[in-house]
Amino acid sequence: MLLLTMGVDIGSASSKCVILGEASEVIAHSVVPSGIGTSGPRRAVDAALSSAGIGADRISVTVATGYGRNTFDNADSSVSELTCHARGAVWIHPGVRTVIDVGGQDVKALAISEKGDLSNFVMNDKCAAGTGRFLDVMARVLELSVSDLAEYDAIADGIVPVSSTCVVFAESEVISQLALNAPLPDLVAGIHQSAASRAASLMKRIGVAEPVLMTGGVAKNAGVVRALERSLGLRIITSPYSQIAGALGAALIAFEKT
Repeated sequence: MLLLTMGVDIGSASSKCVILGEASEVIAHSVVPSGIGTSGPRRAVDAALSSAGIGADRISVTVATGYGRNTFDNADSSVSELTCHARGAVWIHPGVRTVIDVGGQDVKALAISEKGDLSNFVMNDKCAAGTGRFLDVMARVLELSVSDLAEYDAIADGIVPVSSTCVVFAESEVISQLALNAPLPDLVAGIHQSAASRAASLMKRIGVAEPVLMTGGVAKNAGVVRALERSLGLRIITSPYSQIAGALGAALIAFEKT
């Protein structure tokens, strides 16, 4: 019978699940936009199992990670999200040296050694500046969906500066710009640049070595990726698996325990 392992990443804003096969290939994965303290983790697991067409009894080992890792009763063990994100990033892009993870409530910059191990990190976990939450609030002010932001950024002719990194002050700044009839695409570009500047600042604290991989849900926003490339003057790699890097790393660690 095929040996399967599972990684479950329970974050503040979403829950992710990855199922791996014997060759460390992704059999199934899921993302549910509900995190710790909700039904999100259970629904993420159910969705991944359904996608794989299997029952929970087929999973040999489960490892949980993320903020809510210690609240998930169905895991065999739990592992720090820093360790899991590093492992997942190396699987996604072998040889990666720097990882910038932009999640719902925090931003993490990880330095990866030549051997593929986590060698240093810095986190912005005291403020929502530059996170997915920051973009959620800005989109609400602009009466847009978060998924629309990248499209507006792509047609911007310029960048309206949003100097405040604090979510509350940035919200007031954006409202003031709207009152001045600032072009919406240019304002979106400014919001993305503000978020990217925060991430770039964290990365510079650990030293940026290429290749650089962006993980987390915000990696799906091409506007933020472009803004980060402008801030750093280098290419940022993304992947269809960027959002599930933590769960992927947890599943890989689970595989080692079989």
